[in-house]
Amino acid sequence: MERGALGGLRIADFSRVLAGPYATMLLADLGADVVKVERPGAGDETRQWRPPADEHGTSTYFLGVNRNKRSVALDLSDRHDRERARALVAESDVLLENFRPGAMERLGLGYEELKERHPRLVYCSISGFGAGDGSAIPGYDLLVQAVGGLMSVTGEPDGEPMKAGVALVDVITGLHAALGIMAALRHREATGRGQRVEVNLLSSLLSAMVNQSSAYAVAGVVPGRMGNAHPSIAPYETFPTADRPLALAVGNDVQFAALAAVLGRPDLADDERFRTNPERVGHRAELRELLGERLRTAGADHWSAALLAAGVPAGPVNTLDEAFAFAGRLGLPGIVTTPPPAHGGESRQVASPIALSASPVEYRLPPPELGEHTQDIFGDTDPGSLG
Repeated sequence: MERGALGGLRIADFSRVLAGPYATMLLADLGADVVKVERPGAGDETRQWRPPADEHGTSTYFLGVNRNKRSVALDLSDRHDRERARALVAESDVLLENFRPGAMERLGLGYEELKERHPRLVYCSISGFGAGDGSAIPGYDLLVQAVGGLMSVTGEPDGEPMKAGVALVDVITGLHAALGIMAALRHREATGRGQRVEVNLLSSLLSAMVNQSSAYAVAGVVPGRMGNAHPSIAPYETFPTADRPLALAVGNDVQFAALAAVLGRPDLADDERFRTNPERVGHRAELRELLGERLRTAGADHWSAALLAAGVPAGPVNTLDEAFAFAGRLGLPGIVTTPPPAHGGESRQVASPIALSASPVEYRLPPPELGEHTQDIFGDTDPGSLG
């Protein structure tokens, strides 16, 4: 019996860096057999993106998105290795790639060619700006955050535009790719035929900016930078306290009344400037000053405990170590241990966020060494039956 929700599914993963590897790791966690195709001698670019690194010098960036995979080293400019790649595809359910548009076609691994030989194949392509007029633009997350508008709404009003602290667009695009692949596999169950799935970083970002994008699409509003404030909700931002910043996420009038009571200012809930959310948004600066006066009298942990007890969403701005500790106190998965890598030692990984009651995530394999499984899968012979 196959293990995991996606047990028995093989994915030929020609992607590298982040969006594609994140998508295939999510699917691998759910049981899919992911074979990662890498360049001999170099491998995925993120193998070289360090520091930081683990005790063996392996990039933590690479380790973060490549567990539960097997690695084969293939030189796709070599005829023999291209044949091996085609043999791998022939025994796979899904192919995922994020080369520049047109590159896979030049290698004889394009969708139109492969679908004739393998009509059940689900073929997922990830690009920066699509396969049309934007095909020549390199798809780097920072670039997409800039030209896609995210930086224009991130940062202080009087400061420079800022990127998010992680490659958020790559992560979102990886999620879209995984969802598209699952939809295509469901379609294949019903029809017996695969299809092409295409996602790109720019479209993923425009979709993920949700309320900001909708403000422009529906009302023609071009939003700007507001620091940590929200354009449509107040108070919904960070406030200084006696020691460190506190985040308040007050989403309705009942929560605001509870906030006012905890702060010893119940009169604020009846103030005509603050009775409803639209009124609070309209008098944001005055409200911030009044709340700040009270919040600066005690520390963030004090206010967080008191406000949460009253049903008000609030919490300190944690560092990452504090965030993992917080998840642990809540009984949520944080860091897990996978089987040891080839060079020995312990492999610590960030836990999958997906919990399934009947077919849970499994951590079967550590992130692979470059080409670690080439011999296991191909052996020394010409392409044939693959392991």
